[in-house]
Amino acid sequence: MKIETVKRYSNTKFRRITGIKRATFELMVKILSVAYAFKHEKGGRNTSLTIEEMLLSALEYWREYRSYAHIAASYGIDESNIYRTIKWVEEILIKCGKFSLPGKRTLKKEVKKYKVILIDATENPIERPKKNRKNIIQASKNVIQ
Repeated sequence: MKIETVKRYSNTKFRRITGIKRATFELMVKILSVAYAFKHEKGGRNTSLTIEEMLLSALEYWREYRSYAHIAASYGIDESNIYRTIKWVEEILIKCGKFSLPGKRTLKKEVKKYKVILIDATENPIERPKKNRKNIIQASKNVIQ
């Protein structure tokens, strides 16, 4: 899946495919662009993927649980390159801090009001006819006749 086709999708389809909103995608691209420029300040070899394709490949890996081999085949690069690319994207986005989840303490501080519904689940004895010998004998006589 190339980035050109994904960019043409509507906002709802874009979110269904990538798992994030278009604005979040653009923010991630900006953060990755700055990190890429900083990484290649003194020179270095350019990658065969654009920054948007790097991010899209990482999103495919996280969202669809595709293997590195499948993602690499769809982008036409080696499996080790796609592995390094996804790990780099992951590290940069984690270091950024804008996309991290709140910790345990934040969740514990929140006060939530719960509605409690009690259900009476006590056991009630079931009334069943008593078994005695007369009933069993009479039933077997009726079956024989």
